[in-house]
Amino acid sequence: MPQRLFVITGATGTGKTTVSQYLTKYYQIPRVITHTTRPPRVGEENGVDYYFENEVSFFTKHYIESVRYADYYYGSSREALTAAWEKCAYASIVLDTKGAVTYVQTLGAQVIPLFMTVERPASLVTRLTKRGDQREMIAQRVASAEYERDLRLPTALADQAQVIVNDDWLAAQRQLDQIMQNYGLTKSADLI
Repeated sequence: MPQRLFVITGATGTGKTTVSQYLTKYYQIPRVITHTTRPPRVGEENGVDYYFENEVSFFTKHYIESVRYADYYYGSSREALTAAWEKCAYASIVLDTKGAVTYVQTLGAQVIPLFMTVERPASLVTRLTKRGDQREMIAQRVASAEYERDLRLPTALADQAQVIVNDDWLAAQRQLDQIMQNYGLTKSADLI
């Protein structure tokens, strides 16, 4: 079976991590754990949510892509991708749109982009607040050029990406289930 990677992308707060968790729980698709220098949020664990790095350890990995976003470094390593594929032929990763384009350019047809969006981008600030992000961090992210970029589907992904509007999580789940079925993946019967 060929190795494939669901690249989940879109603006912060659109539900990228929720989708990745859903794919892991219901389809046993492991998530490629990415690296960051940002501090952990309450409840996040090193090696589970991210590999939390410092500015020295971050640069010891072999990255497919990395970015500086809101004063922190984020990146996804070849080592983490290999570890996920050792568990399953399908894996998922959460990336910003620039990273998603890099993955498509690097891995080609192995990548299945999922672009997360919402009808009203202003609602994302409420989501970020509810998940416990600090007000200063939210303001910094929403004011960034990267946030504006991630609100729109990149031209480089337009022909390949599955667009998921996540205004209603149940509707988004149904759309995800249909996408998984299109790839021959079935939901775990004991979790339905």
